[in-house]
Parts: sequence; structure tokens; C-alpha cells
Amino acid sequence: MAGPLDGEMRGSRRRLVETLREKGITDLAVLRAVEQTPRHLFVPTGVRHRAYEDSALPIGNGQTISQPSIHARYLEILHLTGREKVLEVGTGSGYQTVLLAHLAAQVFSIERIAPLMQSARENIARAGVRNVSLLVGDGTLGWREYAPYDAILVSAGSPSVPQPLVDQLAEGGRMLIPLGGQDVQTLALLTRKQGTIVREDVLPVRFVPLLGQHGWQG
Repeated sequence: MAGPLDGEMRGSRRRLVETLREKGITDLAVLRAVEQTPRHLFVPTGVRHRAYEDSALPIGNGQTISQPSIHARYLEILHLTGREKVLEVGTGSGYQTVLLAHLAAQVFSIERIAPLMQSARENIARAGVRNVSLLVGDGTLGWREYAPYDAILVSAGSPSVPQPLVDQLAEGGRMLIPLGGQDVQTLALLTRKQGTIVREDVLPVRFVPLLGQHGWQG
């Protein structure tokens, strides 16, 4: 049953959607996913009043939830049709996971920090989506059991593209990954075309470091 907080937040979500439109997001499916997803469930109570600002927020364990316009841009670039199998590297609090669940057929998401995954699992359940599978582990290794993936989203900055993720990308599949140093990266779109990987640089971004065997050594 929706409480007064949910009603109040619904208006905030609509205002966030308008903000995203003003910032150039035009994909109606992405905007609808943002309007359907209660971001306030995915941030700590201490910053919940800021849940619908277009800003990154701390979620504990040294991690952050990205600003909504970055999530929206990520998802708009992927052009998901609702039929894809998607791998997400870096579940975080689960917000982007739920956005993906509204836009793809199946979502497989990996998070290396167990306490963060536990809260994400609870958040995702509260959001009511059912097409998500979760794994605690090293995201740079991917999730080979369910490969290949039509889309792979990496939510942390890596010094290079983890080879296991390349290996798990389907023909015609797209991978979005921030590449560069630990402080500033370039968001790269990698597409597998006839067995080769084509790279397109999209925009400068700033993400937490991707830790793991094929990322930064933590």
C-alpha cells in the first residue's frame, strides 16, 4: 500500500524526469523507467531528502549512487528494446539494476561488497522487479554461466577493458565502460561486430575505481 511518502516522492520523480528532458534525454522508455523507479529506496535515510536531485550521493562502503542524468545517458546510449540479456558490473544500491529491469528481459548483476549487495537485494525486492539475478563476486570476471550478454554496463572506472567481459559479449552486443585513471575516465562504448571490438568514446565521466583481478588492485 502506498504511503504519504510514496505520493510525495511520485511528484519528485516527475520533476526529475523533466530535469532529464531539459538535459537532453529523449528516450521515452528510459524516462518512463526513471519515473517508475523510487530512487529514495536506494539511498540512505540521511540523504533521502536529496534522492531526486540530479546529483551523486553516498551509499556507504565508500561507494556512491551516480547522478540520475548519468544513469539515463548510459541507458539511452544502449538503446535497449526489452528483449536483451544484460550484465551489470557494480550493483551498488540496486538503483540502476531496477532501471535496467524495466528496459531489458533479464538482468544479471554482480557486486563485490557483500553488505552492499545485501541492502541492494532488499531494495530491489521492495521495488517489485522479478527479472534480476544477483551475485557477490569479482565483476571483472563477469558471470560466465549466463553469457553471452547483449549488453554489459560497468559502473566503475577501469584502467583497461577486462578481457573476460569482452569474451562474454554477444555478437552485436554493446558494452559501456569508463576507461582511464582512478579519478577521471572516458565513457567508452564497445560493440562486437563480426567478431571484432569497435570502440567509440562518448564523454568524460568520474566513477569510483573498478577493483578486481582485471581492474585496479584493491
